[in-house]
Amino acid sequence: MKNKHEVGDIFRLYGKEYQKQTNLPYKKLKVMHKIKICRTAQLGGHVEQCDHCSFERIAYNSCRDRHCPKCQTMVKEKWLNDRKADLLPCNYFHMVFTIPHELNPIRLLNPKIMLSYLFAAVSQTLQVFARDPQWKVQGQLGFISVLHTWSQKLTDHFHIHCLVAGGALSFDKNRWNPSKKSFLFRAQSLSKEFKKRYLGLLKKAYLNNELSLEGKMAKYKSKQEFTSFVQSLFMVKWNTYAKRPFAGPEQVLEYLGRYTHRVAISNNRIKSIDNGQVCFEYRDRADNNTSKTMTVSAHEFIRRFLLHVLPHNFMKIRYFGFLSHRNKKQAIKLIRKLIDPDAKIPQKTEETYLEMMHRLTGHDLLCCPKCKEGKMTIIKKLPNQFLNSS
Repeated sequence: MKNKHEVGDIFRLYGKEYQKQTNLPYKKLKVMHKIKICRTAQLGGHVEQCDHCSFERIAYNSCRDRHCPKCQTMVKEKWLNDRKADLLPCNYFHMVFTIPHELNPIRLLNPKIMLSYLFAAVSQTLQVFARDPQWKVQGQLGFISVLHTWSQKLTDHFHIHCLVAGGALSFDKNRWNPSKKSFLFRAQSLSKEFKKRYLGLLKKAYLNNELSLEGKMAKYKSKQEFTSFVQSLFMVKWNTYAKRPFAGPEQVLEYLGRYTHRVAISNNRIKSIDNGQVCFEYRDRADNNTSKTMTVSAHEFIRRFLLHVLPHNFMKIRYFGFLSHRNKKQAIKLIRKLIDPDAKIPQKTEETYLEMMHRLTGHDLLCCPKCKEGKMTIIKKLPNQFLNSS
């Protein structure tokens, strides 16, 4: 059943007017259009008919855009299934690195380079700590980093979630050095190093003339002003924290499913769309994660949503250390042998799209919804009007 309120509905009702008032780049226009036509006749589809009672239904195609609230479930499930092959018989830690809001204006002007530096600073910080003898692991870490750019209120809030294996592969690759079960690195110490690394990369980008400094940021074009701005950021608190470690591989997969393929807002959080106003639900972290509602104009909702459209081909999930694409195949096999060659690890499941949907929903998509006896078969293809016109 179609959700009563969707992001696509807001784009269909108010998108054209918003576009007239705002000079949007092509990337954001394309995202708006794809979400607007997702699972509609414009994207084409097919007609299915029951082979028993001749009941017919139309199934429209999805836009498959990574920003679309409708199109992440199957992508997430496939990705999670693939990650089973990477799990290790060890504890895991969840760490979060956040850049302060004072950097938001310059980040919005330079999305690709500033977000790339966010990944780089996090990676450098964790690997530096892994090499430091005081933390007892001394080796190469393996971790997955996932970029989030939003807060619960849809405002810009740039942070990275990291899933870190609880230990390190020794540099000679002969030992697995486990961390303490309840502790990997001190969050306060991580925060200081992360701040130093990120601001160092930011200063380097400025000196190489890689940053766009326009509008409110134009005053920082002079070296003196920019240096002063960077120094002021050293005085700001940078939030870095580590959550409680996971009990085992199953908990790790549950975590991954919650964080990796999120979009800025899910359709079920939108409570009403009326008279140019959008009401949506959010969790107030300052009030013990209490569920509350917020109402903003449709244009403000669109503006906030589009803040989180990522640069073209920008990878929001990245792999580092022994989990990098170059290393993981050999490293994981070796580490499993070093930790416990007999440990049971969740196995990757081989299943079709229909089998996956049955597992997730409990419904057989081929079963006729009317007579409950026949099977639905495709009898006609519907053309993709979007592809034909683009």
